Amino acid sequence: MPSYDALIIGAGPNGLAAAFALQAQGRRVLLLDQGAAPGGGAAGHPFGAHAPALAHLSYNLDPRVAKAMDLARHGLSWANANISTTALSETGDHLRLNGPVGADLQGPVSTADRAAWATLRARLMRFARVLAPLREMTPPRLAKGVGNPMLKLAAIGLKARMMGTDEFRELLRVFLTNTHDVLHDELETPLLRGALAFDAGLGAFAGPRSPNSLILWMERLAGQTAGVQGALGLPVGGMPAIARAMTEAARARGVEIRSGARVGQVLIEDDRAVGVALTSGEEIRAPLILSAIAPTTTLLALVGPRHLDAGLVTRLRHLKSRGTVARLHLALSALPDFRGADLSTRLILSPTAEAVERAFNPAKYNEVTDEPVMEVLLPTAIDPGLAARGHLLSASVLHAPPAPADPEAARAALLSACLRRLEAYAPGIGSLVTGTELLMPSDVQARTGAPGGNWHQGELSVEQMLFLRPAPGMAQYATPIRGLWLGSAGCHPGGGISGSAGWNAAEAIGRAGA
Repeated sequence: MPSYDALIIGAGPNGLAAAFALQAQGRRVLLLDQGAAPGGGAAGHPFGAHAPALAHLSYNLDPRVAKAMDLARHGLSWANANISTTALSETGDHLRLNGPVGADLQGPVSTADRAAWATLRARLMRFARVLAPLREMTPPRLAKGVGNPMLKLAAIGLKARMMGTDEFRELLRVFLTNTHDVLHDELETPLLRGALAFDAGLGAFAGPRSPNSLILWMERLAGQTAGVQGALGLPVGGMPAIARAMTEAARARGVEIRSGARVGQVLIEDDRAVGVALTSGEEIRAPLILSAIAPTTTLLALVGPRHLDAGLVTRLRHLKSRGTVARLHLALSALPDFRGADLSTRLILSPTAEAVERAFNPAKYNEVTDEPVMEVLLPTAIDPGLAARGHLLSASVLHAPPAPADPEAARAALLSACLRRLEAYAPGIGSLVTGTELLMPSDVQARTGAPGGNWHQGELSVEQMLFLRPAPGMAQYATPIRGLWLGSAGCHPGGGISGSAGWNAAEAIGRAGA
């Protein structure tokens, strides 16, 4: 008899959420992770005690996960659960977007633009609320008798229709439009358009002019922090606090977690997954395997093409997973001065929507932009308790080349461009820098296992969303291999420090009686 009822591969937020949910179903669960400590993209990072492994802000922690795991009881609290944003100007005439998604604007914006943004923001947030329930569902299949959640789908359709004919028509229109056109149709302030265009493209292989880019922005707007839609939050202790709380909750539930345990193979017998073999040579057996690492890694590397249909192997090999976000960490001797900007806000260095597009254009050809745009966070200004560990500047940089011909030359060129950009907005910051680290997409892949360094382990695009994610025929978390399930960011609804995909997969397993 197996000693475990379920094995989970990968102890990121999705793996931790799935382990907790399966253990709550009465199973004995073993969670295996190759890292030194659980947490995945939310874990701590060797660069600094509170430097994040990947994400430096929370925007979509699944409310179901936070409530069921009782993360507050396990130590999760917020230094600020509703961080404002400052769109920086090189002249110091900054624009501040207060509250979630700029509910209030403060700075150089005309009366007309304030009204226009209030209308556009309300519309986008309404659309995101209508679509948000899809995040908590197993994606429907386009077939009869496959157990689609018809009542939930009908409720979403009803909410969409209740918006009125004009708004419903507008919702259908924006599915296929791009961010640049919407922003330029509605707004006149370049700095406002630049900040919004940056947010729309963060984590996507897309620029503001890319088709369908607006639907990706709405996916971000559907997220919550501490129950507030669109809010951005930083936990007390930094993002690793989320990993610690989820880990403690899983262990308290009875989940056994083994770090430093790298899975080298999923064991298949009679077309059924029966366990895993670690790279150490140890074999562990269980009737249920859930992989919370990338679907392509799971199926092409751990299972192997010989166990899969040739057509599926071809589809998996052609999945798009290009990352263009670089992660910049700077150790600082003191907090810099961004021309009087409030350092407890999120800082956006993106003067116009066109600047975001210009940064994306070289990345399409695996070249380095001379003018990166970036999101900057100074965690010690938000949570002063972190200051004892030293000041840190954490930034997400757009757009990095996914696969440059000379990776080290590209890293050096992009780091130099980032430091020049920061100096233009915060004169003298260079003299405060005591250490630097720039993680290119290839580094993100090496450290987190995300193919191509893409935050979603596979691009979130119209052809790779919902029932097409990660591939047709596997959108409901089950794989063609009996006993093997998927529950990572590469599945619906995508990435972020949410736990949604893992939770959804565990619920699907429970419904299937697997």
